[in-house]
Amino acid sequence: MDNSRNSQILNEETWRVFRIMAEFVEGFEEMSKIGPAVSVFGSARADAGNEYYSLAEQTSAMLAKAGFTVITGGGGGIMEAANKGAFEAGGETIGLNIELPHEQKPNDYLSKCLSFRYFFCRKVMFLKYANGFVVFPGGFGTMDEVFESLVLIQTYKQAYFPVVLMGRDFWQDMLDWMVEKMCKAHEFITPEDIDFIDITDDPQETLDILLKFHRRHGTGPLQPIK
Repeated sequence: MDNSRNSQILNEETWRVFRIMAEFVEGFEEMSKIGPAVSVFGSARADAGNEYYSLAEQTSAMLAKAGFTVITGGGGGIMEAANKGAFEAGGETIGLNIELPHEQKPNDYLSKCLSFRYFFCRKVMFLKYANGFVVFPGGFGTMDEVFESLVLIQTYKQAYFPVVLMGRDFWQDMLDWMVEKMCKAHEFITPEDIDFIDITDDPQETLDILLKFHRRHGTGPLQPIK
């Protein structure tokens, strides 16, 4: 490889560092202004007729009325449902949109939308500013977000909050496998590593779990909507 090509690659890599820094700076500046928040995840492919779409809408409305800001990936499906429920309940909604080859269009229910080029910058914002995760059924992206949070909680890095898995029929087999295979059979994790995971189908139970945690560990006052 000639020197001019080496120089070009170095220059591109250097500017990539600055783009990454810019995403972190903007994210930190904007997200630090929000109050107690919950990050909500789930499939972008769940349309308005899907049972989990309705459940996400209902759950997020309750979270918003209790005073939580609702953070999502800003797109369609479960993300749209969560933002819609919170927005129509009068709450604050944040969308952390990601730039993809097939553009993800921000949904219409966002108080604030931030756009990210890099997945890892976006993930930091989901984790750093959340008092809890509520996770609806989804695909690879949803699983990535679940296990990323579990690793950071397990290792005491950055994240410490409850993870509520919404949809017992979807999640129970995975949790049973984690308990039986990862924990009991192979001892790759400990019982304490999954103590903070809850599975439910009930929006009220979800809210109660998050309120209990916030009252014990919260970083700011909740402002319930009257």
